[in-house]
Amino acid sequence: MTEAVIRNKPGMASVKDMPILQDGPPPGGFPPVRYARRIPNKGPSAVAIFLAAFGAFSWGMYQVGKGNKIRRALKEEKYASRRAILPVLQAEEDERFVKEWKKYLEYEAEVMKDVPGWKVGENVYNSGKWVPPATGELRPDVW
Repeated sequence: MTEAVIRNKPGMASVKDMPILQDGPPPGGFPPVRYARRIPNKGPSAVAIFLAAFGAFSWGMYQVGKGNKIRRALKEEKYASRRAILPVLQAEEDERFVKEWKKYLEYEAEVMKDVPGWKVGENVYNSGKWVPPATGELRPDVW
């Protein structure tokens, strides 16, 4: 299409003959352009977040304290039961020791029967103190 048809001006000879047509703002002007960052005020404030975190931390520490009290009570109960059963266990161990000691003395008497001057059950170290034998010492079959 030609310029003459578009501008509705028949018989124009030159572009210079064209009337000036310039775009302008609409009547009443353009709406304002938003160029600033406008962050909406959503969510809790910093004080509210701090108070919520402090409250959660305090409640957690309270729960830890309650758990420590329960754990301490259970531990004390365990130690008390061990203290209560200790004499029974010690008596059983003493009984076992006496039986093993008698077997050991019989074995020693049998082995050392040909040695003159040997006293069965006498301490060879002569320290004056009685010390229970080490583990396995009362079991001659293990040697």
